Amino acid sequence: MAPPLLLLQDIRLSFGGRPLIENATLSVSAGERLCFVGRNGSGKSTLLKIAAGMIEADAGTRFVQPGATLRYLPQEPDLSAFANTRAYVEAGLGPGDDPHRATMLLEALGLTGEEKPDRLSGGEARRAALARVIAPEPDVLLLDEPTNHLDLPAIEWLEETLKSMRSALVLISHDRRFLERLSRATLWLDRGTTRRLDQGFAAFENWRDDVLHEEEKERERLDRKISQELDWVRYGVTARRKRNMGRLRKLEGLRQERRDQRKAVGSVKLLATEGDVSGKAVVEAFDVSKSFGERPIVKDFSTRIQRGDRIGLVGANGAGKTTLLNLLTGVLAPDSGTIKLGTNLQMVTLDQRRESLDPNLRLADALTDGRGDTVIVNGEARHVIGYMRDFLFTPEQARAPITALSGGERGRLMLARALARPSNLLVLDEPTNDLDLETLDLLEEMLDDYTGTILLVSHDRDFLDRVATSIILAEGDGKWTDYAGGYTDMLAQRGAAAPARSSGKAERNAEKKSQAERPAVGKAKLSFKQKHALETLPKTIEKLTAEIAKLEATLAKPNLFASDRKAFDTANARLAAAQAERETAEEEWLTLEMLREELGA
Repeated sequence: MAPPLLLLQDIRLSFGGRPLIENATLSVSAGERLCFVGRNGSGKSTLLKIAAGMIEADAGTRFVQPGATLRYLPQEPDLSAFANTRAYVEAGLGPGDDPHRATMLLEALGLTGEEKPDRLSGGEARRAALARVIAPEPDVLLLDEPTNHLDLPAIEWLEETLKSMRSALVLISHDRRFLERLSRATLWLDRGTTRRLDQGFAAFENWRDDVLHEEEKERERLDRKISQELDWVRYGVTARRKRNMGRLRKLEGLRQERRDQRKAVGSVKLLATEGDVSGKAVVEAFDVSKSFGERPIVKDFSTRIQRGDRIGLVGANGAGKTTLLNLLTGVLAPDSGTIKLGTNLQMVTLDQRRESLDPNLRLADALTDGRGDTVIVNGEARHVIGYMRDFLFTPEQARAPITALSGGERGRLMLARALARPSNLLVLDEPTNDLDLETLDLLEEMLDDYTGTILLVSHDRDFLDRVATSIILAEGDGKWTDYAGGYTDMLAQRGAAAPARSSGKAERNAEKKSQAERPAVGKAKLSFKQKHALETLPKTIEKLTAEIAKLEATLAKPNLFASDRKAFDTANARLAAAQAERETAEEEWLTLEMLREELGA
């Protein structure tokens, strides 16, 4: 086996006397694809910084193969010391690296290289940082949340680029699909200790559940042993005469073992406070248009959103997703057309900008709006400390300023604030940013149980597939199209064409420009094979239906089973096969017919 390029062994680190990492090991070999997972606050980013040499551990060893190159992508890249994005990216090149590759990557990511750091959006800063770490093609790439603030075209471009690179990868991400497509091994940081699975992320969650189940069984066995020893100490005949110090030491050892077994961190408890039932029609838009300068953001768009719908808005950065969201919720007036909002709407918005909260505000005050120490949830008063615990905050954090929270903790705080307020219309703008996978699972379950209406902007493909009942996609030049189903369904209806490629400019900057440069969206067509299938499948279905009727008539004959068992078994087996073939043919025809109608429209 080849020696590792990067190795961390027995890493220990404490913050403020509290152990964060107690026994962590990380080994990265040439060409390895490793996803790094764990709860928010478990220390993943900290361990990645130790691997990058940015933080020194309290104990343990760090080894980098002599001559091996390593690059680290932080969650919040700092470009302030550079004149423009090109200078920032080129500063990451090593001796002998090709500067033209830096320019090529900037262009591929929709940047010119002349952007000033103080004018960059979060997405543009992340693109520049990606170009900086990818350009040298290092031996080891350490990527902390590389998809944050990226739009779908950029995420898909990044996937393909990383797949083609020779670099070993260590990935921290909340994007399930990104991890599934890139990882071949998984490192789990749990309660300060790392565990490794030599399979990709797709196998991780079942494996994790098995590990936690075995731990729970072991705790139950240990509890029974402690109970038995206590019974002996209290009631044993020998114990009444003279304490057996050996047994007492054994009991104390068991108790200490039980204390040392740190239970798995609890789950976030997500429950939306639902308001009164809204009217059946929630939003109706008729020929709505909106432009900024000469650039159309929305052009002649119509839709009808009804109670219980879950609408996902998808498009490249700068396409106008937030603008359309503001139009649909009445925050922004259209240039032409009409927006009609339904009756009895109680709207709650989760803003993607975590900084919308005063960073000096205390956590408890952010939940109570500074009024007392109770939160009203579903009509009942709850103490703010108890409500905080539902979102995995400790009582000690109640008086901590928001600025002291991590990105994931701020995400949970925003959820806690939004879900405490009565609503029948949830407006979620990038709700998955910085949330860990377990919290995402619970958010999806909560949204599934929510009886109101949801408007959702997200670049998380898996989240859209699990939550959305329809997708409104930016096709380019102000055109928006409504597709039934989730993100994958939308791709199927478009003939697997990807969303329009991003220009790389953030929406706030794009709206200031009189005209945005973006590639034209090509019109998809049915292939010859698809056209042929559309023509022949109805005849196949008709033929199978006739065969099924004939087989059913044969099987309905009296005494067939008794008189000719072999004929009965043959007909029965063929009937099951014919029914399955017809079902497959019908599904294929329906998919192609929907695609044909969509392309025709």
